[in-house]
Amino acid sequence: MTSQSSATVDPGGYWYGEEERTRRAIAVLNSMRRYRSAEAAMRRRTRSAMGMGETDLLAVQFLLQSRRAGRQVSPKDLAAELGISSASTTILIDRLVKSGHVEREPHPTDRRALVIVPTLSSDEEVRATLGRMHSRMLEIAESLPPGDAAVIAGFLDRMSDAVDHVDMDDAAGH
Repeated sequence: MTSQSSATVDPGGYWYGEEERTRRAIAVLNSMRRYRSAEAAMRRRTRSAMGMGETDLLAVQFLLQSRRAGRQVSPKDLAAELGISSASTTILIDRLVKSGHVEREPHPTDRRALVIVPTLSSDEEVRATLGRMHSRMLEIAESLPPGDAAVIAGFLDRMSDAVDHVDMDDAAGH
């Protein structure tokens, strides 16, 4: 991919004005679109390589992150994280157990409860599938000057807040 100067910005679906400031903003938004598209394609390739659906991969990633953080995950925790029903969670866990990605284990302090844990092979598979890409991404982020890193992180946090707080009734003109 090549960088675009603000003089050659393709509005790419944006309907904003032609001021220089706006043209620079459009270039940034187009770069974000390209990144989101590349990331979505990478997720499709990862799901395909691992033989998983989107929710399955999100569940395994959450379980791996939780284990690294020392947190126990119950089926209820997993359902809340993924925003799915308890019935869907049971089906998901059954599928991940069958595929060898997770195990059900007794809760360490509550005999009646279970915790869901990723298998060692699941961790190895995710690392093998995503490790090189994560290393390349980290290398690029580490190459940023500290001031630039702070500006970019702040910008992305504000953009996340902006899209997280979109009221769909307002967006639809209701």
